[in-house]
Amino acid sequence: MQFNGPLPDESNKPSRKKPIFPVTDPLRDYLKQHGREVRLPVSYRDLLQHITYSVPLKDKHQQDTLWETALYDMRHWDFIREGLVQMYAILKTEGDLRFTSHLDVARVDFCRFANSMPFRIRIVNKFNDNYDHFYVKQADASRTYGLELEHLLSPNRITFFTHQSTLVEEHIPGIPGDIFIQHYLDDPLTNKIRLSKEFVKFNERCFVRLLGDMRSYNFVIEMTPDIEEYQYRIRAIDFDQQSYEGRKSLYIPQFFKENLAYVGLCMKHLNKDSIEQYQTEERTMMAFRVASSRHRLMELLNIMSRDAISTPEKLDELRTALATHFQNPAFLKCRSMGQLVKRQMKQTLQKNLALIQKNLRKSED
Repeated sequence: MQFNGPLPDESNKPSRKKPIFPVTDPLRDYLKQHGREVRLPVSYRDLLQHITYSVPLKDKHQQDTLWETALYDMRHWDFIREGLVQMYAILKTEGDLRFTSHLDVARVDFCRFANSMPFRIRIVNKFNDNYDHFYVKQADASRTYGLELEHLLSPNRITFFTHQSTLVEEHIPGIPGDIFIQHYLDDPLTNKIRLSKEFVKFNERCFVRLLGDMRSYNFVIEMTPDIEEYQYRIRAIDFDQQSYEGRKSLYIPQFFKENLAYVGLCMKHLNKDSIEQYQTEERTMMAFRVASSRHRLMELLNIMSRDAISTPEKLDELRTALATHFQNPAFLKCRSMGQLVKRQMKQTLQKNLALIQKNLRKSED
């Protein structure tokens, strides 16, 4: 993907409201088989139905965060509080409850503007006041596929669980991409070349597995001190738009106006050969991950191929755009978004997988 193409524009926006797609029985069976489906003590419905009232949550500068702090009647709070602490133990210690006596729920926040209308739970250690977060959301098939593909294909591992209509996710730490632009991008300590390299790789990952809507506030940047300066990793934190939209550009982070600052860095600090090198590096690493998890990945993609996680109009728009982009009519034969993801991965990773298999055969000889 070239960085000298059209610049981001205002019209490149995802759908305002994506519907929630139910988790089908085949997907549920997959989740059970791979330890993702567990019995949870509190449901999303419990948290939503029993809210007594809520108050706007402000940040330390007294700016509106678009989150509200939910408050509950004491008749329901004890049940909810105990269940949320147990849920945190399921996420962090496989349900070992020995350490829950010194944990408490400091706050329950609710965001009614997001697609999944999530709850963010703050858990605090009563001994030292250290806190952590996790999220409770509606179980959405699109998001579930997105989380699992992230776990299998990215350099990151994701912890999440489902139970009936509830989805629980760990908090992904990092500096939100839009906040990084405001407060860190121009910092003298920021290594802009390394950051540019990571944005190219992130751009490639999203396009290969068709993860959409990666505007700057939907990903975070991890900064890791290295021998000299910092290394960076960009991590997606919102997976609602996994293979839903019809416009090809919505799966390519470089085309969002919110990411213009990162695109500018790449154009300033990287040349064409460097960009192609980093794209090839990322595709090679993704190919290694495909090879190492091929049975589980194919099981997931086969289920996804039979699932409906978008509209016929969006499917037709995307398969036509990809067929034109790659000059490959095979995309036009796809009958679902899952089939498009399989075809897209074959199109973009086939050469890298062939090289891996060739080198493997050489080593065996």
